Amino acid sequence: MNELISTLKNIIHDIKFAEGSSFHWSPANRTITYPSVTLDSNLANWSLLHEAGHAVLNHQNYQSDIELMLMEVAAWEKAKKLAKRVNIQIDEEHIQDCLDTYRDWLHQRSTCPRCGVVSLQINSKQYQCHNCSCLWQVSAARFCRPYRLTKANIKRPLSEPTALSTTFS
Repeated sequence: MNELISTLKNIIHDIKFAEGSSFHWSPANRTITYPSVTLDSNLANWSLLHEAGHAVLNHQNYQSDIELMLMEVAAWEKAKKLAKRVNIQIDEEHIQDCLDTYRDWLHQRSTCPRCGVVSLQINSKQYQCHNCSCLWQVSAARFCRPYRLTKANIKRPLSEPTALSTTFS
């Protein structure tokens, strides 16, 4: 992985690399963090390339769960292009497995706890069912169990404007 980091530093000049507990991209300090100990070098390289994809695309903020999903897809697409430049092939099944975790997370968050219909996000922490008008809150955290707290008897029109902002990290 050290060789890949060296190569990526030559390709992407304006980002830093730092050891940490997990792979992630921090737009605030333009740093890709990676764990110092990894069991599978292929998985480590693929994860590093994925985070480099976020960096090259300058991913910073997302305003909705679906936007986060689109950023993840874009980062994997960019990772595949970077991988070609450094003679690495990323297993497509691995990419789809990673994206499946986001798809599953998004599906759980968007499913109405009252009637089970997949519904619309109205702001960064709330969904509203277009079938039964149930309104529920979800955590802003991406890496936690998708709890859904319903709000009893609250009915808001779906067209009511809302402000959305969440930081991508």
